[in-house]
Amino acid sequence: MKKLLLSAALLLALSVSFTSCREVKENTDAAGDAVENATEATGDALENAAEATGDALEEAGDAVEGAADSAVDAAGNAVDAAGNAIEDAADSAKDAAGDAVDAVEKAAGDAKDAAGNAVDKVSDKAKDLKAKATH
Repeated sequence: MKKLLLSAALLLALSVSFTSCREVKENTDAAGDAVENATEATGDALENAAEATGDALEEAGDAVEGAADSAVDAAGNAVDAAGNAIEDAADSAKDAAGDAVDAVEKAAGDAKDAAGNAVDKVSDKAKDLKAKATH
């Protein structure tokens, strides 16, 4: 009976140890699955972060490109406006110079006419005086 009791205890110990090994294996498999799931989630998160970073960089590049285009356009418009202002100033100066030449020519003509009239008057006076002096 002693042998029977020891054999039963041995069988019970073996069955508990096999059960424990099976439970450990199941727990190990579950832990492995959890690690695998965590690794996949981390990989997905890294992919999403990389995509978001790429999208943000692309949007920033587009914004910088748009700002550069706007700055180039603004500079071109400023150059055009300056060129137009210079042309307008040159045209105004040319017109003013033409008006000044016309005014000088008119004044010279008026002065010539006035001088001619003065010479005629002096000549007429001289003739009158000469005529009076000889009479």
